Amino acid sequence: MPEALEQEYSHTKLQQVNKALESGMFVYVRKLLQNMPAYDLALILESSPSKSRTVLWQLIDPDHHGDVLEELNEEVRKGILKNIHPEKLAAVAEGMDTDDLVEVLRTLPDTVYNEVIKSMDSQDRGRVEAALSYAENSAGGIMNTDTITIRPDVTVDVVLRYLRLKGDLPEATDSFYVVDRQDHFIGSVSLSSIVTAQPDVIISTLIVEEIQAVHVDTPESEVAQLFERYDWFSAPVIDTNKHLLGRITIDDVIDVIREEAEHSMMSMAGLDDEADTFAPVFKSTKQRSIWLGVNLITALFAVAVSSMFEDILAQLAILAILNTLVPSMGGVAGNQTLTLVIRGIALGHIGESNSRALLYKELAVGFLNGIIWAVLIAAVVAIWKQDFMLGAVIAFAMLMNMTAAGVAGVAIPLLLKRMKIDPALAGSVILTTVTDVVGIFAFLGTATLLLG
Repeated sequence: MPEALEQEYSHTKLQQVNKALESGMFVYVRKLLQNMPAYDLALILESSPSKSRTVLWQLIDPDHHGDVLEELNEEVRKGILKNIHPEKLAAVAEGMDTDDLVEVLRTLPDTVYNEVIKSMDSQDRGRVEAALSYAENSAGGIMNTDTITIRPDVTVDVVLRYLRLKGDLPEATDSFYVVDRQDHFIGSVSLSSIVTAQPDVIISTLIVEEIQAVHVDTPESEVAQLFERYDWFSAPVIDTNKHLLGRITIDDVIDVIREEAEHSMMSMAGLDDEADTFAPVFKSTKQRSIWLGVNLITALFAVAVSSMFEDILAQLAILAILNTLVPSMGGVAGNQTLTLVIRGIALGHIGESNSRALLYKELAVGFLNGIIWAVLIAAVVAIWKQDFMLGAVIAFAMLMNMTAAGVAGVAIPLLLKRMKIDPALAGSVILTTVTDVVGIFAFLGTATLLLG
């Protein structure tokens, strides 16, 4: 179904649910929700005001609660979880994949988490505690332990008989992992090769060498890059001693890619990537006020620079009119470079080996753009005000600021990354401050020297 039709379908369902809730038709709402996929149920919860979510959750079939929790973003999930008794949550957790269950448990307060863990049986508790021992944003944090392992010295016929006895395969199984008696990872054998091979073929002859194991501490962003680069559908996860711990499947990687995209987009505005669209007013106000305060401080710094040139501004009113033009153009040019560099860092395209070449390239781009737009704006101002000196002043300021914007667009995210600060979160504010200050200082400083 095309994306536009999908969205229209979802909003139609949402309207039906909201109208039925307002009319008190709870039985009808329960029927509407009964056959919906988990993703659509999560979408309806996320698209509803916080007061309606408690009612909707109670109307959703309890058998689907685990699947819906997996699909919810963190903020909405927290709001749902705080109203669920730990014993009920433990029951919901029984059918969840380990990686999804761990993600849910990480969002719980310590007291509730401990109660949920106590309510689980020993087997579930063991697999959860093992998964929680790995870093949240690592391969271990997103892996599943539901793997099928086979020995290298058995035949295809033995494996097929074992699979028939087992019955169901773990979801998204495309390969089986070959291990020795100490569970050391040897290699992978594709499901298709086992199904098509002769019964007497030895498994060791079917091992696919292209599939490499992922270390349990590998950052999830690097895991996503490996899947993209090698077109993997799944990958084994090992520890330092090459013991097989579990596997990562493509659905886990898609979640990582989506979360990173949301993080980059929301961070540009200083917002949490898990922000709830329909969060309460005071909560949303508090979250946004922090970043607005930071922006105010940087804006006041630019104002302070402008105040240094009050005398020339009082003499020539036209300077006050044109004063916003240079910083604005520099800000746009700088943000183009900043976005490009942040994307390159996220994709692993930029590192110490090529950062200097990129800096020189963007310096040249900024300088060339500066010349083009300096000439254009100088001509406009000179013709408009019949003042060629004023045109020259703004041309020089434009050239300086566009060049500085190109350099800052590369240097700022690289420096922030080295300082272990998210460039997407802080880069835009710092860049805007740089282009504002350089633009104002270059324009009004030059005007003071030549026109004052």
